[in-house]
Amino acid sequence: MRIEHDLKLGFENVLLRPKRSSLGSRKEVTLEREIPFKHSRHRFKGIPIMAANMDGVGTFEMALKMQTYKLFTCLVKNYTVADFKQHITRLEPNFFAVSTGINADDYENFTAIMTAFPQIKYICIDVANGYSERFGDFVAKVR
Repeated sequence: MRIEHDLKLGFENVLLRPKRSSLGSRKEVTLEREIPFKHSRHRFKGIPIMAANMDGVGTFEMALKMQTYKLFTCLVKNYTVADFKQHITRLEPNFFAVSTGINADDYENFTAIMTAFPQIKYICIDVANGYSERFGDFVAKVR
């Protein structure tokens, strides 16, 4: 185990201070951003707010509503090809991700979805410990 001795800050230690702006009104603010991806030529353009892939949050209904505001949804990982067939025509590929875990069943479901719907642009690999070797191995497998 490694013990870190340097100072750590929490939310109670941070003050967010807005900088000066030439905007005359809040109506002139745009939250939309263009975000380049490090390992591809792809760019995301929208508002960088994501609904989590948690049960009751990352649903098709949530994605359909959020995409109207250019917001992103990471869908729950237990959706199947049959579930996607019911909703895929209404989903905007720029504003949702298919989620998967790293076990064999999750990978099989994920690959079935990606094969059936090649227009899907984004994936979310859901793991508890992103620093594990299994996660890195899974990312390499997906690539």
